[in-house]
Formats: sequence, C-alpha cells, structure tokens
Amino acid sequence: MSTSYLLSFPTIEVLIMACPHISSASLVANSTQVHKEECTLCFDSQDLAPGIDVCLTCFNAGCDSPDRKHAQVHYQKTNHPLVLNIYRLLKDKPKRADATEEPPQKISKLAIVPESDKDKYEFVTKVKCYACGGAEIDKSLGNLPIVIDSVMTSLSASRQSEIKAWEEEITACEHTQNLVQNPPKKLESQALAHCNDCDLKENLWLCLVCGNLGCGRQQYGGVGGNGHGLAHFDQTKHPISCKLGTITPEGTADIYCYLCNDSKLDPLLGKHLANFGINVESQQKTEKNLTELQLEQNLQFDFSMVTEDGKELEKLFGPGYTGLKNLGNSCYMASVLQVIFSLDAFQQRYYPTAMEHQSQCLLEPANCLQCQLSKLADGLLSGRYSQAVQTNETESEAPGQDGITPAMFKTLIGKGHEEFATMRQQDAFEFFQHLMTTIERKELNNSESDPTKIFKFTIQQRLQCLDCKRVRYSNNNESNISIPVPARKIKSAEEGSEESYEPVTFETCLESFTADSMVEYLCPFCNKKTHAAKNMRFVTFPEILMVQALRFESENYVTCKISVPILFDKEILNLDKYIAHGKQENEESLPEETPAEPTFDKVALDQLIMMGFPETRCKKALIATGNNGAEIAMNWLFEHMDDPDNIDMSGPSEADIAKLTDMGFSQSRAKKALGETNNDVQRAIEWLFSHEDSNEGLSLQSSHNGNGAFGDSKLPANYQLHSVISHKGTSPHCGHYVAHVYKDQQWVLYNDNKVVKATRPPLEEAYIYILRRI
Repeated sequence: MSTSYLLSFPTIEVLIMACPHISSASLVANSTQVHKEECTLCFDSQDLAPGIDVCLTCFNAGCDSPDRKHAQVHYQKTNHPLVLNIYRLLKDKPKRADATEEPPQKISKLAIVPESDKDKYEFVTKVKCYACGGAEIDKSLGNLPIVIDSVMTSLSASRQSEIKAWEEEITACEHTQNLVQNPPKKLESQALAHCNDCDLKENLWLCLVCGNLGCGRQQYGGVGGNGHGLAHFDQTKHPISCKLGTITPEGTADIYCYLCNDSKLDPLLGKHLANFGINVESQQKTEKNLTELQLEQNLQFDFSMVTEDGKELEKLFGPGYTGLKNLGNSCYMASVLQVIFSLDAFQQRYYPTAMEHQSQCLLEPANCLQCQLSKLADGLLSGRYSQAVQTNETESEAPGQDGITPAMFKTLIGKGHEEFATMRQQDAFEFFQHLMTTIERKELNNSESDPTKIFKFTIQQRLQCLDCKRVRYSNNNESNISIPVPARKIKSAEEGSEESYEPVTFETCLESFTADSMVEYLCPFCNKKTHAAKNMRFVTFPEILMVQALRFESENYVTCKISVPILFDKEILNLDKYIAHGKQENEESLPEETPAEPTFDKVALDQLIMMGFPETRCKKALIATGNNGAEIAMNWLFEHMDDPDNIDMSGPSEADIAKLTDMGFSQSRAKKALGETNNDVQRAIEWLFSHEDSNEGLSLQSSHNGNGAFGDSKLPANYQLHSVISHKGTSPHCGHYVAHVYKDQQWVLYNDNKVVKATRPPLEEAYIYILRRI
C-alpha cells in the first residue's frame, strides 16, 4: 500500500506519492546519451510549460502537451513508468558593478567549454509515474536522487553531438610526418614582419622547408592575401606551410599541405619551427585560425533585412513561417529544409501522418528518419514555434522569433557522412542530393509515399561519332540538372575590386546545358580514338525541377565563385523545345559496347591455387586487391574466410538483373552495379543510389518503373519559379545560404531564424532554382 503526504509551498499544496514502481523500474545512472533539452518527437522544450519529461529508464525526452503527449506515447510503447519533468526559467542577467568593466568574453563554439546552465537558468524538477496515472512521487526514494543528479549534470545528447562535430578530425599526412627541411637558419624578426613578395603583414604562411614567408589567399571575412605562399609552392613544390599568428605554446597552429590540398596536423611542429630559430613555447596566438574565420563569417553574414528606403522588412509569423536556428555553419541545411517543406509532397508525407507513425514506430525517435522528418514538418508548419519574442536587449527592433533548433535532425542525417557529420560549412546542393538519396532509400519499400519522386524525370543523352556518324541514345533517371553559367568579364572592373560579369538569362544557361558538346571518344565501330558530339534532352518532365547553377570553378587549387547575374525575367518558362525525340529513321546505331572480361595475374593465380585455395576465391581475391600480387591477395583471403564460396564469376543472373530493372534502372546500369558488388542485389541497390550521376554504359530504357513513370512527357511543359537558394561568399564551403520562397502571393526570405517578407528577392544571385510545373 503506497503512502502519501502533503508537501507545503508558499501558495500551493502538492500531493506527493511513494510509488511502488520505483523498486520494479530499472533505474541506473546514465552512461549513454540523455535527451533532455527538447522532446524527441516535437520541438517542445524545457523552456515551454509544463517542461519536458525525461524517461528515467532509457533517457528519452517527451513532451506533456495536451494535444500531443509524446511522453505518454513513449510510456505506452515501452512501459517505462518513471520520468523526470524538467522546466527551466531564465535568470535575470546580473548587471556589471562598474560601467567601465569589460563584458565577459564571448564563448566561442570552437573552444567547446561546456557552459554551466546553473548560472543561466533556474530549474524546477519533479518525478512522475505514468503507471500511476502521471502522479508526482517522492524524489528522495530509492536511488532516484542518484539518477536525477546524473540526468541534471550530464551533457545533453545534442550538446554531445555538437562537441563531437566541432572536433574536426585534422590528421597528419605523410608530408608532415616525413618533412625534409633545408639546413637550419635563424629568421630575424624583420624577416617575419611581412610577405617576402609584398607588404602584407597578416595572413602570412611560413614554408617549413626553406623558411620563405608568403601571404595566403584571400580568406573568409575579407582577410587579404595575394597568394604568394601558393606561388612559392608552385615554384618549389615545398608542400608544408604554417600560418604565423596561429601558433600556440602548446604546439598547435594552422598547417596546410599543398600536395594534399587540405589542413593537416604537424606532430613535429616545435622541431620544425626550431629549425628557423622560433621557440614554440614563447609564441602567442594573435590571429584567428581558418575554422574560426569561417564560423565568424557564417554567423555575421546577413542578407539585407531592410528595404531600399531604409525600412525594416516585415517579419512574418504563423504556420509555414517558422525559422531554423543556425547551429554554426548549418545555414546550408536550413535553406534546403525550408524549400522542401514548402512543397506539398513533403508536407503531406510528414505532417498529417506524424502522430500515426510516432505511435507505431519501434525505433528510438532520435534515430528514426521518418520521426525526425515528421518532427521538422510539425515544427515548421504548425506555427506553434513561430511566435514574436524580443530577441535583442533593446526594443529598437520589432520582435522576431527564436525559431526551432534542428540539432537532432542534423546529427541523424549526418551520421557516418564524412562532411555532413561535421560543423563545417557545406555545399547546399550536395546536401540536397544527400537528403533526397537518404529519403529515397528509406521509402524503398513504400515508393507510393516517397515524396522525392516529384523531382524525378528521365534525361536522354545522344552521342554521335563525328567520323562514322553513328549514334547511341541512352536514358537515365535524374532528380536535378546542373546548368553552365557563361561568364563574360566586364573589362572596366577596377583593380582590387570584385570581378564583375555581364548578365545572362536563365534560358541562355538552359541552352548551354542542352547544346552539343565535343568529347574524346573511343568509337567501337571505327575502332579508334576520335571525337563525338553529345547532348542532353528531356524524355519526361518532373513535377518539380531542381536546377543548380554552376557558379563555382577551381582555380589554383581553390574553388572560386563566379558571380554572374542570372536574369529570370519570365513568369512562365516553357521547356517544350528541350524534349527528346529519340532515334530517327535515317540514323544508324553504334554497336553495343560489351564489358571486358576480368583479367587475372596468371602467376599470382597459380601461386594461390597451389596454396590450396579454390580457384573461384583466388580470382575474387585478385580482383578485390587490384591484381597486386599473390601476397596481398592471400592476406585478403585470410581476412574473408567466412565469405561464401559460390561466387559466379561469369556475371549476374537474369533474375537479379530483373530485380533492378523493375525498380527503374536500365539493364546496363543493373549489370554494372551487380558487377561492382559481386552480384549482391542489396549492395547493388546501394551502389546505384550512390552513383546516380553515372551515365556510363546506359542503354535506351523506358522512363517507367514497376510503380509508375518518373515525370511525364505531356506538353506544354510550363514552369514557374517556386523558390531559390542563394549564397553569399567566395566558395560553396564558406559564406552563408538563405532561401526565398514564393508563397501566399509574396516572396518570403528564410534567413536562419529570421523570416521576413522580401520585397525584391535577389533572383539573379541564386545558386539553386526550384521550378514548379503548372
């Protein structure tokens, strides 16, 4: 029989129970991630009444809102009865005693010193038991105090993920580890004062081979540079340089390897600097490193938030007008998410169905893609989190909104990805492709509900040998196109200013995409190397056409942006003239190119067979190790002793090929994928999705799959501009991204957590165009 007693507060009385489920529940101090900042299924947080319920068994976080009750949903699925309810209140900021006193140093995310919440917030906690109808119970019973303390003092799951992502994995390379320096020489202070080839006194890079001091390339935030350090490498091939001003007494600094074309770690930096008379222990960091510069630029970049006459742009609130907080270099993700959740297919897939899926899902919510996409849809479309709040200390500006924090989604979608798992800035178009591929895989067995199919269409490539005039047509399913941007510099651009270019129209870029291009070609009919003309046309048109403008090019090892204004001056864009017509009666086809049979090192093969290995496995080992000899192949065989023996070296079966062609892949692509994956169908599917841009060996294939067509070929193919993603900065991996979406008869700017009415969207600066078929 449970006992109860009254705990008195100044104005209220709360019934506290001694719950029998304390002894039966598995309550242990957490040793894994704790979700405690916000609900794993919606964006209700500790800061919103009545707070968040943290499961004391598995440390999932659920809300107790009247219309969603995600904590109750969690209990119904797991039978975990006890939760810790956490509600926090922001403390008043203490005023400085002296007006001349320096403000506290702004915390840098790069330092990642876990900030104490106790100084910022007041926490109100209580323990509830859902098995007892949600009754509050005594926090002092059993080992509840130990478990509660472990929850309150632990880093939250989102904070742990953030710290891990910020810890960039910069490693040493063979060039830093095996660096050969010139004979020692002491560099006097005047020799380290400015670039050897110009007068720049910052952004200076010391060659660790010979001691040359050269200025770097122009960097984030307007840091100057004339590239003399790079020019030194081009002349001497000395690979390793160290950025002066970033050296710390602990022996860290910005190290760049020109041969690897990347930042690297120099484990012997102290020794290498001592070669030039520089004592690392006496150095002090005086300049921001590359990562700090990138983060600072991203957070400070701000698209114009005022009109031409100086008036502040009108802030928007409500359903569909919710911003996304910048996590530090996450604007590329925010801009893509705002665009896709403005599309009907994604809204219908993830918003109305959220509660049904969440109540049935057996995965941990934080690790379920559909749960997290539904959470985003609810956060962006419900309007609950798009409320006016005073976000600045003064009241000179109209109230804005906090927006929602997509940290849990970012952790999930970036898991295991070399780039998207980090906190570095990324290319928004590459993230769009990664997101669509991930969703498509998730929906593989539920293709009717797959929202990514609105982007799908079929492209036809026509290739004609310029000698024999024979042709080959090949079809491929795509989800986007990338259009060239013709760049014609304006000669009157002043020296020292940004290069300017003549404007081009969007249609001109489309013409460049569909125009003939000349390529080197090994003609199977002429049986010689020659040239061929190839072009691209649409077999079918998608519901939504995603277009990347190729604004970036590589120059001197650096990806640079070409700021060509692209004029989108037509309200309706007709694409009828870009439709494919297929092979004509008067055209002769090029012969099919049969894939070459695998070749084997006969000496190595004989040696492996003599060791007692089956011939089939020996051949597989030689292929897997690139025919690099019997010893390497033998090691591979020992590492793969458990692999099955029945490997068909003759090629994939017709049944396996049919499984892939039924999914819409061409027969030649199916064969290639199976060949690349040792005839494993599941791995072949993964290969196909990760090699969507491969047109090699394609044959004429219907645009239909087993579940219907990708797009359609009906005319007219008329499109309207639905949204654009724009980029400010010099490279896709730095700067800042925003989205403009046309909705409710107006253009809306989504700039992280700022959502405003855009009077004149910069369509000419767009990097990604999203067109809706009408």
